[in-house]
Amino acid sequence: MTLPPNHALQRIRVKCSGPLGSDQPEELHMNVENQIKKHIAAQPEPKRSDMQALHDIILGIMPDCKLWFLDGRDESGRTVSNPNVGYGLQTMKYANGKTREFYQIGISANKTGISVYIMGTKDKTHLAETYGKKLGKASVTGYCIKFRMLEDIDVDTLVDAMRYGIEQTRV
Repeated sequence: MTLPPNHALQRIRVKCSGPLGSDQPEELHMNVENQIKKHIAAQPEPKRSDMQALHDIILGIMPDCKLWFLDGRDESGRTVSNPNVGYGLQTMKYANGKTREFYQIGISANKTGISVYIMGTKDKTHLAETYGKKLGKASVTGYCIKFRMLEDIDVDTLVDAMRYGIEQTRV
């Protein structure tokens, strides 16, 4: 499939990288790493420290993963979501049969805290039913775990939920 040069998926491809040593150019990898560092550094405390801790935890789970940085803007430059950092690679299949590469785990700062996205799981009730009560002060939907600060949740349970998502979407 050939996409027009300014299509959103083209932009996403420009803003993602593979692990060093992959077929991705090293300068692209470093560019995404720098975007991620700048994004985390721009957050106010304590969100900055929590985002950095989550970044380090996810890289500990997935040390050689593909990194993504999505700035939250559509192809016209309009803000449509909060910027987010993604980790890993999966092929998502939509109901219409189309597929798209996307990350497995994502993190995003929002007005009230942080969201962790566990993408591609088939059972949309599993996260809430399995991890919801164990997490602490968090809201859990089909693919999103949202909390105010890391100290409000059980981080080991969050790691278990992320590992589950990674296993569900392993290529």
